[in-house]
Amino acid sequence: MSGPLGQDPALMPSLTSASVACGFHAGDPGVMRATVALARQHRVAVGAHPGFRDTAGFGRLERAATPSEVEDLVTYQIGALAAIASVQGVRLQHVKPHGALYNMAARDAALADAVARATAAVDESLILFGLPGSQLIQAGGRAGLRTACEAFADRAYAANGALVSRDQAGAVIQDPDTVVHRAVAMVRDQEVTAIDGTRIALEVDTICVHGDTPGAAELARRIRRALEAAGVEVVAIGTIAASE
Repeated sequence: MSGPLGQDPALMPSLTSASVACGFHAGDPGVMRATVALARQHRVAVGAHPGFRDTAGFGRLERAATPSEVEDLVTYQIGALAAIASVQGVRLQHVKPHGALYNMAARDAALADAVARATAAVDESLILFGLPGSQLIQAGGRAGLRTACEAFADRAYAANGALVSRDQAGAVIQDPDTVVHRAVAMVRDQEVTAIDGTRIALEVDTICVHGDTPGAAELARRIRRALEAAGVEVVAIGTIAASE
């Protein structure tokens, strides 16, 4: 990263929603404050991006955690960002667990329920992001939360709809042209080709662009431009009526 906000200043104009690290895997109070201010300036919706306390591994290393521990760490991080946002006149739109926590909660119902309980306890209007068909999406429904199914244009999928682990070859798609094409195809066709060639259905409400991906700002700009050229209205998920 080139500075405390990394690529955020260049990324923000292409986004509709920003998931902000809450100090455990990245960021600190000052960075959180500055990121929220930047999002507000560009009229980008803000969401909490809670993860494990793991700055060395950027929150991408799985670790043992009980549902109670997960509920506490998610509550703490959402609350911290919500307070920092509130003093700037910003209300959080969503919660998206980060890295290892996201993937673990996607397949573990107990952890997913812990994330959903924490989210609902802080603010029942928050939208919970998760992989389509994952335990996170199901837990959000059980907790009475609105949910949003998330797609990853730069990540390979397994045949069961899970993301391929980053420690496997081909897990991260590096070619920008391929990533842009996949993003449009995911939204248009509501499906994706898994790493083994299987075509799987994929409900898509929102597309993730990782802020630490080299060239992320240009990639986000190209994805948004391509979606709009394909006739897709690109708006923050919170601005869409829940019944749609």
